[in-house]
Amino acid sequence: MRNGMYEDVERCVRAVQSKDARFDGWFFTAVLTTMIYCRPSCPVVPPKPENMTFHPSAAACQQAGFRACKRCRPDTSPGSPEWDQRADLVARAMRLVGDGVVDREGVPGLARRLGYSTRQIERQLLAELGAGPLALARAQRAQTARLLIETTALPMAQIAFAAGFASIRTFNDTVREVFALSPSDLRERAARTRTRQANSPGTSGVLSLRLPFRAPLNPDNLFGHLAATAVPGVEEWRDGAYRRTLRLPYGHGIVGLTPEPDHIGCRLTLSDLRDLPVAISRCRRMLDLDADPVAVDEQLRTDPVLAPLVDKAPGRRVPRTVDEAEFAVRAVLGQQVSTAAARTHAARLVTAHGEPVHDPEGGLTHLFPSPEALAAVDPETLAMPRTRRTTFTTLIRQLADGDLHLGVDSDWAETRDQLLALPGFGPWTVDVIAMRALGDPDAFLATDLGIRRAAQELGLPSTPAALTARAAAWRPWRAYAVQYLWATDSHPINFLPL
Repeated sequence: MRNGMYEDVERCVRAVQSKDARFDGWFFTAVLTTMIYCRPSCPVVPPKPENMTFHPSAAACQQAGFRACKRCRPDTSPGSPEWDQRADLVARAMRLVGDGVVDREGVPGLARRLGYSTRQIERQLLAELGAGPLALARAQRAQTARLLIETTALPMAQIAFAAGFASIRTFNDTVREVFALSPSDLRERAARTRTRQANSPGTSGVLSLRLPFRAPLNPDNLFGHLAATAVPGVEEWRDGAYRRTLRLPYGHGIVGLTPEPDHIGCRLTLSDLRDLPVAISRCRRMLDLDADPVAVDEQLRTDPVLAPLVDKAPGRRVPRTVDEAEFAVRAVLGQQVSTAAARTHAARLVTAHGEPVHDPEGGLTHLFPSPEALAAVDPETLAMPRTRRTTFTTLIRQLADGDLHLGVDSDWAETRDQLLALPGFGPWTVDVIAMRALGDPDAFLATDLGIRRAAQELGLPSTPAALTARAAAWRPWRAYAVQYLWATDSHPINFLPL
C-alpha cells in the first residue's frame, strides 16, 4: 500500500522523471511555474524538482488553483487503488463520492450513510486527500462534463444538467477553471484531434468511451468469468464485448465492454444522462480497473508456488459486480449447483420479475429484479430445495427491509458478521460475496472446490484450515490469489469467449 505517497517527495520526483505510468492516479504533480497539474507519466519534459509540488487528488490540485494538463489529461487517469483495497471511513467515503452520492444527497447524505457527522467526514477527507467532499464531487462533475463535451454532440445546456451542475454559469466557470478552455474550445479541440467513426454518439444515443487501467491486465478470467456466468436477458457476450443492463439512480442503462490492449472500450446507452458518472464508476469497479497489478503480483510472486502462475499470465483482476444486492441473490442461487443451473434459476427470476428494457443492439431484455420485487415472489414457486428457499427468502427480506445493506460503503467486517448470521450462509457464500460484491481484496475461498483441487495439484494443503494458514503469506491480496488458482482449471470462466 502506498498511502500518503505524495508526501514522499524524492520518490515522487523519481516517478515523474522516469514518466512511470504505474503511479498515475496515486498522486498528481503540480508545476508552480505554469500552474498546471499532470499525471506522473506526462510526456512533456519534466519540470525542475524545485518547481514540483505533489497532491493526493485532482480535486486538491484544482482547489489549490492548478489547471489540468492538456497533454496528459490527468483527470482521465485510473483512480487510486487505495479506495478499493481499504474499508476505513475515507475509502468508503471515496467510493460513495464516485457513486454520485454527494451530487444526489449532498454532504449530509454522505455523512448519514457512513454514520459520521459532516464535520468528521470533511476533516478526514481534507487530511488525507487535500479536498473535502464538495471539491471531490466538483472534480468528478468536471470530468463528466469533459467526457460529454468531447464525445457527444449534445447541447452545452444539456451537458451541464447531465454532469450535475446547478447552472450553465457554474458549468462554464468550472470547465474554464479546471481545463483552461471554454466548453466550446474543448469540443473544437477534440474535433480536430479525434479519428472516430462517422456517427456521433450524441445522435445515435450511444456514448463511446475509453476506460483506462494500469498495465498489465489479463482479460481472460475477468471477461471469461462474466461471460460464463451471464444471466440470459441481463447479460450476454456479443461480438467480442460483455454487455449487460444497469439499474441506476435516475433510470437504467445498457453497457458494452470490450477488452483492448491499452484500455477497455465502453459503449453506454442511458435513459438519463445524469447517470453517466455512476455508470462509469460501477463498470470500473466491476472490472477492477483501479487495481495496482504490479503491487499485487509482486507480493504473490514471493511464494514459489504462485510465482509461475503469475509469470505465465500477470495482471489478473477480480471480477466484481455493478449491483451488490443482485450478486448476493445470485450467490445463493449458485449454492451447491453448477454454473449452468445457477444461470437457469436466475433467468427464470429475471423473466418473471425483472423490469423489461429495450436493447436495439442485442439480446438484453430485462433489469435484474430488485429485492423489493423479489420479496413479492411466492416461495412455493421457487424450484429449489426447501432449505435454500429459506436462505433465499430470508436474504431477500433483509435486503428489501433495509436490515441488510450491501453497497460500496459497506463495512466489510460488519457485513460479514451479518451475512454469517443468516440461515444457510456458510463460509463459501460469505467469502464470495465479500470478494465480488463488497470488493474485499483479501477475501479467500478456502472451501471452494476449484480452489481445493488447484491447491492439491500444486502441492499446497487442500483442507480449508491448512490452506487458509498457508495463504497467510498472500495477504492482503488473497482474492487475487484465488484468480490465479482458479486459472489452473479448464473451466470456461478462465477463458475469453471466442
